[in-house]
Amino acid sequence: MRKLAFSLLLLQGIALAQPPATPKGEESKAYHGVQVPDPYRWLEKADEPKVKAWIEAQNAHAEAALAKYPGREALAKRIAQLATTPPTRFSPQLAGSTLIFMKDTPPAAQPVLVGQSWPGGAERVLVDTNGDKNPSAITDYWPSPSGKYVAYGTAVGGSELTTIFFVETATGKRLTDVLVNAAGGTTPPSLAWDADETGVTFVKLPKDSLFGASLFHHKLGGSEAAPVFGQGLSPVAEWELSTSEDGSQAAALVHFGDGAPTQLAFRGPQGWKLVVGPEADLRGGGRWIGKELLTVNYKDAPRGEIRLYGADGRSRVLIGQSQWAVKDVYPIQGGVLVARVWGEEQRLEHWGLDGKLERVIDLGEGIGLGTVASSEGSSDALITYRGWVQPERWVSYNASSGSLKTVFELKPVGDYKDIVATRTEAVSRDGARVPLTILHHKSVTPNGERPTILYAYGGFGVLQQPNFLGTNLAWLERGGVYAVANIRGGGEFGEPWHQGGMRHTKQNCFDDFYAAAQLLHESGWTRPDRLGIMGGSNGGLLVAASLVQHPQAFKAVVGLVGVYDSLAHEGFPNGTYNIPEYGDSKVKADFEAILAYSPQQNVKASAYPAVLLHTGENDLRVAPWQTRKFGAALQAATTSGKPILVITQTNAGHGAGASFSQKVGKTALALTFLAQQLGLPEGP
Repeated sequence: MRKLAFSLLLLQGIALAQPPATPKGEESKAYHGVQVPDPYRWLEKADEPKVKAWIEAQNAHAEAALAKYPGREALAKRIAQLATTPPTRFSPQLAGSTLIFMKDTPPAAQPVLVGQSWPGGAERVLVDTNGDKNPSAITDYWPSPSGKYVAYGTAVGGSELTTIFFVETATGKRLTDVLVNAAGGTTPPSLAWDADETGVTFVKLPKDSLFGASLFHHKLGGSEAAPVFGQGLSPVAEWELSTSEDGSQAAALVHFGDGAPTQLAFRGPQGWKLVVGPEADLRGGGRWIGKELLTVNYKDAPRGEIRLYGADGRSRVLIGQSQWAVKDVYPIQGGVLVARVWGEEQRLEHWGLDGKLERVIDLGEGIGLGTVASSEGSSDALITYRGWVQPERWVSYNASSGSLKTVFELKPVGDYKDIVATRTEAVSRDGARVPLTILHHKSVTPNGERPTILYAYGGFGVLQQPNFLGTNLAWLERGGVYAVANIRGGGEFGEPWHQGGMRHTKQNCFDDFYAAAQLLHESGWTRPDRLGIMGGSNGGLLVAASLVQHPQAFKAVVGLVGVYDSLAHEGFPNGTYNIPEYGDSKVKADFEAILAYSPQQNVKASAYPAVLLHTGENDLRVAPWQTRKFGAALQAATTSGKPILVITQTNAGHGAGASFSQKVGKTALALTFLAQQLGLPEGP
C-alpha cells in the first residue's frame, strides 16, 4: 500500500516537471490509396486503465503549470464576482395568457423553469432541478397551446441525452408521464402538442443509439409511445416540430445532417407527409400565420426571402430579399417581425402582410438579438436582446404604435460603461473583407504591447453576434484587449458567407482568422508574443488549424472541446452528422481538402506556442479523444519548451447544461492560462 502511494507521488512529481510521456503506436488508415498514420489511436479508448492513468497525469501536469501564475486566485475571484449577478431571465415563450421562461439565480447550479400570468402576474417556479439527488439541466421546454401544461427535457452530466417530463403550470404538479430517449447530443430534442392537449408528438432515438431519430406520439396517461413518421428516413435526421397558436396545424422541419437545407413535412388527416425537399434551400423560420408556415428560403435569394407554405407544399413569397440577410421571422398581428444581419450588425424590422415595411424597430446599435415571443393573434411581442456592454434586456413592442417598453433588464455587477467597441475590417488572402470588433477599456490605446485575445467560430452558418461581455470584463479592466472576428463559415452576410467557409472552402476560415490576427498587429494593438487565440468546438478546429499553419503568429492558444483530428471525426457519431458541413472522407476530393487542414495530420516538429486544450468526459458532440490525441501530438512535436496542457473535466460535456461553478471554472481556467502566457497585469 505504501509502495503504491509512493508510486503515485512519484508520478505526480514527474507530471509537475514535464508532460507525461505518451507512447506512439504503429496504427494507420488508408484513404484513397494514401496511408495516414494514427499513432495515438490507443488514446481513443477512455475505459482502458492506461488511458485513465494518462488523463489523470495530464490533469495533474496542467494544474501544476497553472498554479505557477501568482495572479490566478485574484483573477478567479474577480470572474466569480462578475458571474454572480442578480437573477436573470432568458428564453421566454408565450402560451395563452401564460409567460414561461428560464430564470438563473447565481450561484445556484442550474436555472429553473418559471411561469407567470402575462402581463403582470406573480412568478412561480415550475421546475427546479437543483435539489435532485443527481442534479440535471433543463435542455428545452414546450408549453401546451393554452399554457395548461409544460413539457420539459432534462439531461445529466452534460451529456445532453434528454428525458421529457410534464408539469401543470397552475399547480407545479408533475404528471406521471416520462418520455425516454428523447434525442439530445447528436440530434436536438423537439416536441409538438396535440390541439386538445391530450398528447404530444416528439423526437425519439432508438434505444442505445445516436442515429435514426424519428417522430413518435404519446398519449398523456397512456402506455408506450407509438411511431408516427420518419422511421428509416435518414440515420442523421434532425427535427424541429412546430404547431400553430391553437395547435390545429403542425409541421416538421427536418434536415439530414448539420449544415444541410431543411425539408418540410405537414401533419394532415391521414398523418404526416413530406412535401418540400432540399431544393428550396430552406434554412429558417417555422412559425405559423393561419394555416401557412413562415420560412426563410435561399434558393435564388442568397440573402434570404420570407415565404409562406401551405400543407400541400405550395408557397408564395411574402417578402423578397433585400440588402441585409435574413436571420429569422416571427408572426405578429397583421404582419411579421424580420430579424436581419449584415456583418456584425443586427436589426429587427416590422413588415405588414401586404409585403410593405412598417418600420425598423429602434433597439439601438451593436445588439445581438435573442428570443422573440410573439403570435399572429397579439399586437404585442416580447423581444430579448443584448450587446457587448448591454446585459440581457426584454422589451415589449406594440405593433400598432411602434412603442417599446422595458420589461426586464439585468443589472450587471461590474462597470461596463467605459468599455469601447472599435470596429474595423481585415482583408483576407483572397480579398474578402472580414469584420473585426476590438473591445477595450477607453484608457487602453494601441501601443503594440496589449495582451490580446482573438476569438471566432466560423461554421454551420452560426452568427458571431454581439454578446454581453460578462466575466470577460476581468480581462479588459486589467488592460487587456478582446477581439472578435466575423469570419466565413458563419451567416453574417447570408448563405454565401456560410458556404464560403465549409467543405472545400474551409481554408477560407483559417485565412480570415489569420488576417484578423495580422490586422491586430499591423494596427498597433499588439504583437505576436502578446497575442492569444481562443475558440470552442468548430472554433477549436479553427484555432488548432491556425496554430499548425502559423505557429509563430501567436503566443498562446486555447482550444475548448475542439475538432482536431478531422479525418477521424467522422468515426464519432456526431461527426457523421457534420458531413454536410465538413465533407465526407470517402469522397476523394473531400478527403484531400480535409487532409490539407486537419490539425492532427499537420502537426510537425516546430516551436509551438503555449497551448491549453480542454474537454469534457461526457461530450456527445466532439469526442473527448480528439483533445487527447492532438495534445499528445503537440507535446511530442514542440521544440519551444512552452507548455502544452491537456485537461479533461469529469461530469461535463460539450458545454450545454454546465453548472454555474463549471462555467465559472472554465472561464477562469482559460483566462488564467492566457494571462500567464501573455503577460496580463495581475490587477486592474
